[in-house]
Amino acid sequence: MRIFEKIAEMRTASRAVRRDGKSLSLVPTMGALHEGHLSLVRAAKLQSDVVSVSLFVNPMQFGPTEDFAKYPRSFERDCELLTNEGVDLLFSPATQEMYPESGVTFVTVEGMSDSLCGRSRPGHFRGVTTVVSKLFHIIEPDVAFFGQKDAAQVSIIRRMVRDLNFPVRIVGCPIVREPDDLAMSSRNAYLSPAQRKSALVLSRSLQRVEELFLAGAHNSLELICAAEEVFTTEPDVRLDYFEIVDPDTLETIDKIARPALAAVAAFVGTTRLIDNVVLTPSAKAL
Repeated sequence: MRIFEKIAEMRTASRAVRRDGKSLSLVPTMGALHEGHLSLVRAAKLQSDVVSVSLFVNPMQFGPTEDFAKYPRSFERDCELLTNEGVDLLFSPATQEMYPESGVTFVTVEGMSDSLCGRSRPGHFRGVTTVVSKLFHIIEPDVAFFGQKDAAQVSIIRRMVRDLNFPVRIVGCPIVREPDDLAMSSRNAYLSPAQRKSALVLSRSLQRVEELFLAGAHNSLELICAAEEVFTTEPDVRLDYFEIVDPDTLETIDKIARPALAAVAAFVGTTRLIDNVVLTPSAKAL
């Protein structure tokens, strides 16, 4: 695996791939890699000739009171994992390399960026779309892979790609879960054993909503109320939001007549976790 810290070096390497007529994929990450990230790498290997991964803890997507300083960093371990998976190129720039001090340009997907996590984390999605657009510009991948756990992020990036005519195909990959059904996240490392157990309320709320939906309940408010009731069983977990939205626009919907995204965010102690499930009506229900 070849490791690059400078934009010019990474750009030269990726252009050499295209010059050789090979397809190039990108898996953007912030490091602290787990099986969820590695599943994206494996999907990329199946769909491209050369796999690149970016490892960059992006300060722009963290709020002033959020966990940028303590976000888990494990560069040597991450490199070992990526080498074992057969990754070809790793881009790991310093903050100053990605964001010169005089930089004043941002990329924002209006409207969508204020939905879900964007509502409780102002500026978060602007940070995501800005850094992803920079990565696309530097690496110029043919295809990029993102995890469905960050479903709103995937939808917003797809819209950015469409609106700005980026020549890259976006692939969303399934959520990878722990054996007890907790969605894998780098932030799970923050949880104490008791908090780790309490965190399962996120997946339980989604399971309850999915059960009711499959039984015929398609009214969003009814489903949201059921999810909120599940959260009352864990008083130490603070619900940020539970919403049902159109997966393409992130607009809330009242009645589920087409595939819908049920998304949840909650604080377990000071750790904010997210999860989601897609609810798809059967042809009979429609």
